[in-house]
Amino acid sequence: MTQVEFLPGITQRRVVTGRLEIASLETGPSGGVPIVLVHGNISSSWFFQELMLALANEGGFKVYAPDMRGYGDTQTQPVDATRGVRDFSDDLASFVQELGLTSFHLLGWSLGGNIVLQYTQDYPETVRSLALQAPGSPYGFGGTHGPDGQLNYPDGAGCGGGGVNPDFRQRIKEGDRSADAPTSPRNIMNSFYFKPPFKVSPELEEVYVSAMLSTKEGDQNWPGDLAPSENWPNVAPGPNGVNNTLAPTYLNQSGIVDISPKPDILWYRGDSDQIVSDNSLFDFGVLGQLGAVPGWPGEEVFPAQPMIGQMRALLEKYQANGGQYHEEVLADCGHTPHLEKAGEVTRLLLDFFKAH
Repeated sequence: MTQVEFLPGITQRRVVTGRLEIASLETGPSGGVPIVLVHGNISSSWFFQELMLALANEGGFKVYAPDMRGYGDTQTQPVDATRGVRDFSDDLASFVQELGLTSFHLLGWSLGGNIVLQYTQDYPETVRSLALQAPGSPYGFGGTHGPDGQLNYPDGAGCGGGGVNPDFRQRIKEGDRSADAPTSPRNIMNSFYFKPPFKVSPELEEVYVSAMLSTKEGDQNWPGDLAPSENWPNVAPGPNGVNNTLAPTYLNQSGIVDISPKPDILWYRGDSDQIVSDNSLFDFGVLGQLGAVPGWPGEEVFPAQPMIGQMRALLEKYQANGGQYHEEVLADCGHTPHLEKAGEVTRLLLDFFKAH
């Protein structure tokens, strides 16, 4: 287990499932209504500690936050990207089943939002309500256009494991804790996870950097492998690894509109998110337009992916088909609303979960 010191009131244990051994943080009364929190990419459950304590202490909930495969202290296993995010959602299913959780609230952040969408699509009867914090588009990350996620190229060029900055990848692999370069994990967190000038305490910053560095680097895990492409920017998704699970050639979560029953959905995000947005600075369409990646074929061929617009269009269909959703936009906030706007998010979630 990790050497990270968790906040008072947070405990960690290992849950052995039929799929893998999962490390989980927990807090709250044993009889409390359960909430399960699912973290995003290049992070772990350790980012959730303050939110967990708030939900438990102010709402009386029993809160669980598992580490996904290849993150935190959970066992590392290869990720089959051709299944979309189903390796992760199936792991989540094995986790809640091992704990005997048959009805619970579910929250997913960023990549975790895609994971909980998939889980809810597969096991809707277990989800009391669904909260999506800054979730990725239901059509993956990069390589699509239009509200329904049409592919820019048939091979999905411009997304997947080949889209990661190689220096950042190397720094994750080497466990770099410095602030020496724009691509150090610490600086990426403070520049992109948060909206500057927001910063956490020095103690928590070290925990969150440790969470980022818990990411298991490699072609089978993060970020995954790549395939050469004749289409700009000449890389396409490979079949393995985390970032390829979000390739639109493998991921399409539009089936959520047809599930029954349909849990109510709360979708909330920061208005200044630079990672998941309609102008994401991690999207080749935006980078090409800015001249950061040469050879951009232009707006007609490879526009910026409308990530927010795609999620809204899907949730509008969900509502038209009998479901309910609410969108909340937090002002002056980046990709980590539960940290940057902790009080607002805690109240928002408590009201939402208690209503269900």
